Amino acid sequence: MFRLEEITTFTGHNEAVWCVAWSPSGSLLASCSGDKTIRIWGKEDEKWVCKTVLTDGHSRTIRYISWSPCGQYLASASFDATVVIWSRKDGVFESIATLEGHENEVKAVNWSSSGSLIATCSRDKSVWIWEVTEDEEYECASVMSSHSQDVKHVTWHPHKEILASCSYDDTIKLYKEDNDDWTCFDTLTSHDSTVWKICFDQSGSRLASCGDDQTVKIWQEYVPGNEEGVLTKGNDSVWKCVCTLSGYHERSIYDICWNVETGHLVTACGDDAIRIFAEDSCSSKNEPKFNLVTTVTHAHAQDVNAVAWNPKIPTLLASCSDDTTIKLWRIIE
Repeated sequence: MFRLEEITTFTGHNEAVWCVAWSPSGSLLASCSGDKTIRIWGKEDEKWVCKTVLTDGHSRTIRYISWSPCGQYLASASFDATVVIWSRKDGVFESIATLEGHENEVKAVNWSSSGSLIATCSRDKSVWIWEVTEDEEYECASVMSSHSQDVKHVTWHPHKEILASCSYDDTIKLYKEDNDDWTCFDTLTSHDSTVWKICFDQSGSRLASCGDDQTVKIWQEYVPGNEEGVLTKGNDSVWKCVCTLSGYHERSIYDICWNVETGHLVTACGDDAIRIFAEDSCSSKNEPKFNLVTTVTHAHAQDVNAVAWNPKIPTLLASCSDDTTIKLWRIIE
């Protein structure tokens, strides 16, 4: 069994902290808050400190932040209906672009693995895809209105230009570029309520989702001509729910994150707990079994809003909460 040991607590935000995101190098942690600021945390000697505070980008709550694959840019999504792109040069962050077009709150923003595309989603039920030009211009390439309600999150496949989104309409949708436009090629249904978050594993052949129905679901990709005989359409893969984790969480699950090295899944829950799941070594891809390996109850003083594994140190985890704090944790075996 594992346990999580608290390393340190960051204070500085004065309202709920909604998201934490590690830089690709794992050396910096960004956080965003209802206080309309972004804080950048890093180590000086052996102590974690706040290195800078970004204050001039948004006029309302900052809901989500995402680093570009190169680590030079940070995108922030806000309830003010905009996304701001920040450029980092010599440790200094500067706002270089504001992406406008959504009708109201932007809930999430994420970069594609190539760094050439950005996806955003909003309460206005739409998903937007933006192209990044060589001269740091950001142009809208497509607007998709496949969901019938508020879109909570968007995430890119780790190796392909395939996008996934999840929504208050209880569904997950997958998109690809087709004939110079983007289209939805699959809709995944199994959750009974709002799907809060989705994440691909390192291979991109699995997707994990969590939601208001207090369950975690594992989805498996089946490519055309798969040996299992699962029917597909044309050249598109299909995704099937192959595992449901239920009975572990007492309230809505707000976030889920897949550890790229160990394969461990961590969840952030409205019951103020952090839980880690590990796949059984004997399980198959078509019927995987995941075991709860550790739980931290009372991880914060209120809801845990987000969790993020460090991309370079697989035993290091960050979390944030309505209680205005960010915590770092270490897995101890």
